[in-house]
Amino acid sequence: MPAKARPKKNLSAMKRARQAVKRNLRNTSVLSSVKTIIKKVEEAIASGNREDAGKALLKAVSALNKAASKGVIHDNTASRKISRLTKKVNALPAAGAA
Repeated sequence: MPAKARPKKNLSAMKRARQAVKRNLRNTSVLSSVKTIIKKVEEAIASGNREDAGKALLKAVSALNKAASKGVIHDNTASRKISRLTKKVNALPAAGAA
């Protein structure tokens, strides 16, 4: 772990440091929830239930787009993850065919 940075001296630097701590907490929380939602989609895919996977996918798409709009993750990263999850869900056999 790196050594703790020495305290800032001017007011704007101190404010920036406070803002960075707040943003880090917020971004960590959003990213953690996005990862959890993605895991739920992957679990539904693994179970083979297309209906549950589809519902979970909608939540994941929403969460990823929201994280991208807030700047927590890059827009292209969100698009890539959405695309990959959608391809996996679409590859599942239809509920009636099983």
